[in-house]
Amino acid sequence: MTENDLIKRCKKGDREAFNNLFVNYQHQVINIAYGMLSDREDAFDAAQEVFVRVYKNIESFKEESSFATWIYRITSNVCSDILRKRQRSAKVVSINQMSEENKETDIPDTAPTPEENAFLSERQRAVREAISELREEYRAVITLCDIEEMSYDDIADILKIPKGTVKSRINRARAALKKNLEKKRELF
Repeated sequence: MTENDLIKRCKKGDREAFNNLFVNYQHQVINIAYGMLSDREDAFDAAQEVFVRVYKNIESFKEESSFATWIYRITSNVCSDILRKRQRSAKVVSINQMSEENKETDIPDTAPTPEENAFLSERQRAVREAISELREEYRAVITLCDIEEMSYDDIADILKIPKGTVKSRINRARAALKKNLEKKRELF
């Protein structure tokens, strides 16, 4: 069954079709949310909210853009809402503190030594921290472009900004990310 068939069935209230769409997109939605929010629990909460909105609003999907673009736009909007709520609550958290749940989990592999794994984990943590220090609009484009490997056109559709703005934000985000990572030169 094609994605278009699933969407049509979803619009008619078919829960199994919705479950199939959920399975197809859940990992990507969580990854985008995690990239924008830098918090695992918030990313899962955001993903849950995304799929609630998709379920409630599937009839409004006009199929003018791809379903992926539509769901990523919703993800971006939900994450932006969460970030705004964080700012309003003025919760101050040091980006240098890592809770146990945010530690990078090593994937079992016999080739690298424990030291190499530790070094790689430290680099990944440094990159995550550097991304989390970026302004919201920079985190969004970096996550969509460099982590999710989306095209400039798709990013422009998702964020509802011109393609030229996407390009300039990516350049500015990469420059800011480079500046943030220069503090950790020994890792790179």
